[in-house]
Amino acid sequence: MKKKLSTVLMATAMLSGVLAGCGGGGGGAQSSSGTGSTPAPAPAASTPAPAASTTPAPAAGSGGKVTVNFWHSLGGKNGEYIDAMIKRFNESQSKVQVVGTFQGSYDEMVTKLQQAVAAKSGPDVAMLERAYIQMFADSDVLEDMTPFLKKSNMSADDFTQGLMGHSVFNKKLVSLPFNRSTPILHINKTMLDEKGLAIPKTWDDLKKVANALVVKEGNEYKRYGLTMPYDTWYPIAMIYEAKGKFFNDAGTSVGYTTEAAKTFQFLKDMQNTGALYYPPAQDSGNIANTMFTSGKVGMMFQSTGTIGSLVDNAKFDYVTAFMPMDQVYATPTGGANVSLMSGSKNKDAAWEFMSWAMTDPKGGLQFVLDSGYLPFTKKMVESQQIKDQWAKQPARKVAYDQLQYATDSNKHVAWTQVNQEFLKAIQAIMYDNKDVNATLDTFKKETERIMKQ
Repeated sequence: MKKKLSTVLMATAMLSGVLAGCGGGGGGAQSSSGTGSTPAPAPAASTPAPAASTTPAPAAGSGGKVTVNFWHSLGGKNGEYIDAMIKRFNESQSKVQVVGTFQGSYDEMVTKLQQAVAAKSGPDVAMLERAYIQMFADSDVLEDMTPFLKKSNMSADDFTQGLMGHSVFNKKLVSLPFNRSTPILHINKTMLDEKGLAIPKTWDDLKKVANALVVKEGNEYKRYGLTMPYDTWYPIAMIYEAKGKFFNDAGTSVGYTTEAAKTFQFLKDMQNTGALYYPPAQDSGNIANTMFTSGKVGMMFQSTGTIGSLVDNAKFDYVTAFMPMDQVYATPTGGANVSLMSGSKNKDAAWEFMSWAMTDPKGGLQFVLDSGYLPFTKKMVESQQIKDQWAKQPARKVAYDQLQYATDSNKHVAWTQVNQEFLKAIQAIMYDNKDVNATLDTFKKETERIMKQ
């Protein structure tokens, strides 16, 4: 593998200790990919699992079947859903046996995959958080799936708009969306209605509504207006809403001037009045969710992947809305894609499984219905099953509708290292009350240093 990949992935291994335990940053287990820090149902596991072996199963399965190894980062309830999908595939035909193996959080998955590829013991199919795909693509270890799509009478146009931004690198289609999510505004509408407040559509609305929800007794806040997990996902979304970019188009520095400072000053102003509760870094996703479902906060920035569990646990009128806009609406996407590894000796068999998951109603569609992730093909969106679910749970359709404002916010091979520095900046500003501009200036310098490597 190229030295570039090894260097970046060394940083990934270090970064896995920065956050405890979503996913995906975005993200069960906690990742730092800038996709939201979320408990199950989120992209990774909320419960520990045994360490997975990096040794592949033999190519010939029982009964002469070809064995396909599929590595993923889904634990908890989502792990059960993916296992059930694999079982349905194995029972649907007699030629291929898929073995699914949980490899830990997204960060852990990346580190194990690097080691396995170097040892030529990698899987046939790998689930990769979309921000990590580029570094594997640059090292030529992901197969171009365009010919396989053609054989199956499919094309990249069959997939959901807004979820394909991390699929094509070096003119090769190296990943396809699977368990994908976005940040969204979760709302206790009962609480807003009691105050006669409308659902906020802009930052100004958000600040007014959040402050109006605050309940303070003496020096103690009994209720806050807004919360969000400790993660890079949400500030990045707000930078785009202010018409900035996280990286510039040249890939040499940050892509904003004043938009990041505007974002953090907005958050600090709300934090200072109790309008924003910014939870401790450790287990921040679970803390934010509990604050929301227990009525201690009225609104929450959180992953769409939590909608299912919030529907189950909320004892009030629970709704969702787009992330409020400043200058524009914008939402970074998160979650993972699936890739066919170029080192696989069973590519045709692996593709049989992947194409089934993309097209068979018992495959990815049922997984999406079970888990709450976004429907990732146009046929899924048009299916009666999805329409029925959206009618029953409108919050899920809001999440899909927001994809029209999707952005590719962290598309750079240096993302992992830069993300670590951005987390430090968030800590300095939100926890340590450091000067916003000075902190962001330091972050910019570090970003430029990293991107020059």
